[in-house]
Amino acid sequence: MKKDIKTKESVCQEKVDWDRIVHLLKLGIISAIMVLIGDMLLGWGVSDPSVTQLPSVFTRYLTVSDGRIIASAMLGLIGIPIECLCWFSVYRLIRPYSEKDAHAYRAGIIGCLAFGGCGVHVPCCAAVYLAKHFYTDDPSTISDEMVRLLAWFLVPATVIFSVFFFLTLIVQIKAVLIGHTPFPRWCCVFSLLFGLIWIVLMRIIGDHAITNALSTGWISIGNLWMMGGLLLMSNKVGNNE
Repeated sequence: MKKDIKTKESVCQEKVDWDRIVHLLKLGIISAIMVLIGDMLLGWGVSDPSVTQLPSVFTRYLTVSDGRIIASAMLGLIGIPIECLCWFSVYRLIRPYSEKDAHAYRAGIIGCLAFGGCGVHVPCCAAVYLAKHFYTDDPSTISDEMVRLLAWFLVPATVIFSVFFFLTLIVQIKAVLIGHTPFPRWCCVFSLLFGLIWIVLMRIIGDHAITNALSTGWISIGNLWMMGGLLLMSNKVGNNE
């Protein structure tokens, strides 16, 4: 057996801190709801087929008020770092069983914390704000302006964030599947991967204000699914120990 992996019996020497884990999961659910509200404020709208200067998926943002954009930016600026910090609940579930997996997961948290709110969410809101005003001022220039804006100020941070995001996703699923948490292996379904599945479901339903708003909040939906499921299992497994 590898040195970093601990048996179920040896975990008694480094007990799972269920009280702290449950507290973090509850706080994570609250922060996910906060960010989801902001995402829905930003994404509530339908595509405008009369606008040809932008891809249709982006035209729904042209009717979003400045107040909604700013509210979404502020809710994400506060809520996203809290969400990421609450992922330490998963770290605490993994660490008693595998320090290697726990450290990899922690690296993912730190990266998402660094690039999630200020690096991706707020610039996304700024891009929506500028796109709306570019279009109002001169629709013919919006395409070139947005390409430069996205290429230099949003895409790099999004790529870096995605690396850390998928690191946390993969490490968590792997840890649950190979028994590096106190939960049954089927609990791998309580993952941020649900958020990606959620986008597909919303796209299948169609171009409606509610589905567009809910798809905008796909990470928060994934957080609610993950933390809600893990909270239920923590209460069940923790009470049995």
